[in-house]
Amino acid sequence: MNALTRKLTAAMPAMLLCASLSGVTTMSYADTSNPNAPVSMIDKWDKTFAESNKVNHRKVSFQNRYGITLVGDLYIPKDRGDRKLAAIAVNGPFGAVKEQSSGLYAQTMAEQGFVTLAFDPSYTGESGGNPRNVASPDINTEDFSAAVDFLGLQTEVDRNRIGILGICGWGGMALNAAAMDTRIKAVATSVMYDMSRAMGHGVGDGKDRYTTADRHAVLQYLNEQRWKDAENGTFAHGGHDIYVDEKGNVTASERILPETLPADPHPVLKEFFDYYRMPRGFHERSVNSTGAWTATTPLSFMNMPLLSYAKEITIPTLIVTGENAHSRYFAEDAYKAVGSKDKALIVVPGANHVDLYDNVAGKIPFSQFKEFFETRLK
Repeated sequence: MNALTRKLTAAMPAMLLCASLSGVTTMSYADTSNPNAPVSMIDKWDKTFAESNKVNHRKVSFQNRYGITLVGDLYIPKDRGDRKLAAIAVNGPFGAVKEQSSGLYAQTMAEQGFVTLAFDPSYTGESGGNPRNVASPDINTEDFSAAVDFLGLQTEVDRNRIGILGICGWGGMALNAAAMDTRIKAVATSVMYDMSRAMGHGVGDGKDRYTTADRHAVLQYLNEQRWKDAENGTFAHGGHDIYVDEKGNVTASERILPETLPADPHPVLKEFFDYYRMPRGFHERSVNSTGAWTATTPLSFMNMPLLSYAKEITIPTLIVTGENAHSRYFAEDAYKAVGSKDKALIVVPGANHVDLYDNVAGKIPFSQFKEFFETRLK
């Protein structure tokens, strides 16, 4: 590992969570005349976790307020009978797909008696939107509200008992949605990232990394990329591992997670690699597993803070993080900012960030998620 690479991996910026579908040619739009059509509606079980015999599962699609078609997996307890149940929309981590952590959370919570929906955000996975692999604080917050739209129309769901759960970077989106959408009755996050803060101020060791001068240098770098994209007529990918040296020079990596781990990798890099690049969590449609976002994705996050109205969140709020999670400070600060009088912060002993993606044996506190939603979605 050379000195620059060591600096880049040690800095651990926000977009370590991100990777790309560039070069993947196995997927195509179902309707090539409509760029907002879903990429696919694959019926086979292609998840990174085993299928439960306690729930029924079906593939669904719905549109958000911008006309983008979203594709999701709906999980319903087999013992529902004719009861209308409380429902939970689940998404995340940032750059993941519904076949990974969000699907695991959704299926497990369905086993606990809820109707659940794990869905791919706009521009990613099986959902529509063009160009591919771009994120937006506005549109992705809207995606949560669109999921609430969908759940509220299902015969199995009591629309007055809908909650949302955001994992990793989707934790911040979930809190933003909860501050805006009055139909959401309870919100939970797991190892949350505030992506606006992460992209706009850099992920450090428990604190923001960028100075004001660094922010300006990153913005200048990203806006120069806009000229290149405009000249080329395409959107470049990569460049999210952004490092600003002491002279203000900006360097970005071409991809986030390498094909193989370097010698002596940063521990957090290894966490993500061991999930997204290994059979444990790899999925071909996951941005994190296969490359990078569009290079200019951070721009809108950098000056649109997701948690601006966190103090206006009045609904029950549960924030879960890991004792050893590098993202822990995001969760702790969000907990302080949330205005609800009914809020709780759970720090899972011994857990790192990625433990709460799929470690069902001893890390993900599903019993506490169940108790929270069960009592708050009465």
